[in-house]
Amino acid sequence: MSTPTSNTNPLLRAWYDKETRSVIVQIIAAALILAFFSFIINNAVVNLSNIGKDINFSFLWDNASYDINQHLIEYSSTSSHFRAMIVGLINTLLVAVAGIVLATILGFLLGVMRLSSNWLTQKIAYVYIEYMRNVPVLLHILLLHGLIVSSLPRPKGSYNFGDTFFLNNRGFQMPSPEFQSLFWIVSGFVVGGLAFAWWFSRHAQKVQDTTGKAYPVALINIAAIVLLPLAVYFILGSPIEWDVPALKGFNFKGGMVIRPEFIALWLALSLYTAAFIGEIVRAGIVAIDHGQTEAAQALGISNSRVLKLVVIPQALRVIIPPLTSQYLNLAKNSSLALAIGYMDIVATIGGISLNQTGREMECMLIVMGIYLAISLIISSGMNWYNNRMQLVER
Repeated sequence: MSTPTSNTNPLLRAWYDKETRSVIVQIIAAALILAFFSFIINNAVVNLSNIGKDINFSFLWDNASYDINQHLIEYSSTSSHFRAMIVGLINTLLVAVAGIVLATILGFLLGVMRLSSNWLTQKIAYVYIEYMRNVPVLLHILLLHGLIVSSLPRPKGSYNFGDTFFLNNRGFQMPSPEFQSLFWIVSGFVVGGLAFAWWFSRHAQKVQDTTGKAYPVALINIAAIVLLPLAVYFILGSPIEWDVPALKGFNFKGGMVIRPEFIALWLALSLYTAAFIGEIVRAGIVAIDHGQTEAAQALGISNSRVLKLVVIPQALRVIIPPLTSQYLNLAKNSSLALAIGYMDIVATIGGISLNQTGREMECMLIVMGIYLAISLIISSGMNWYNNRMQLVER
């Protein structure tokens, strides 16, 4: 009930209006947040000025003057800090993407095992999940790195796989490809196979929804993506030369190597995150009414296809939101790589470059911005996928 004052005073009348009041509150909140950050930034600039420093990113083009033990692009100690940052970023993305893939596969497997009717299978998954979740991930990283370095032999006693692959405490040595001019044709067939697989999967799904007829989608897609490009590869005379590693002195020369630091970090993050994903998958499956499973089994559908076609598609609507959080945690936990000497973005621009240049503010802003961008990309991708999996109301 309005008062006489509220009828005559436009400010009070606007405040008592629910929609107007919500807009006013948001404007005030945004102004306070901007004022807070303005104060923080101004305070940092003033303090830096008092000690004779400013915010300047020109140091990125100076020589880095340090080596990086694993790099997928060309890099040397004479390269710039900017290139060192790119190498660190690639290493961070490499372990994050590889970790997400492996953790997802293991997590879904553990989630299904937790619901198995086999007592031993169920208890193995339970013990694994409880152990991994209740030990800090840093300890898993240090333990795996120590096991790999101490248990594997030195280069001279490497495990030899056909004089082509070698495993030792320096890493996993393997041949590196050198692509010839005709390889672009093979690449074209691979891209074409991927495009065909995408189209055929959608077409097969429409046919199955309309007529109930099921095509062997997996076999046809494997033939298009793998077998056909492989046949073209051999027809063209194998347009790839391989640089095979060879033991020279105390270490291997040639080829490419996967460092023990990467292996330890990748496995530790994947195994740790898989334990959480396993519980998320279990909860998602349990959330589906058991009547769905019984109805599918009454139609004569096998248990594996019931899980694939009925349970998992519905459970994904419950699984995806918390799964996004685990992907974000894995990407951010990769910053612990510094503990075992894996040169990620924190170790390069946020570590050695920071210490050499004394540009702590600039380096931390770069590292924070990169992790923010990675997190936003993961969140956007998972939100898009989550929206696609939601029920469509008619």
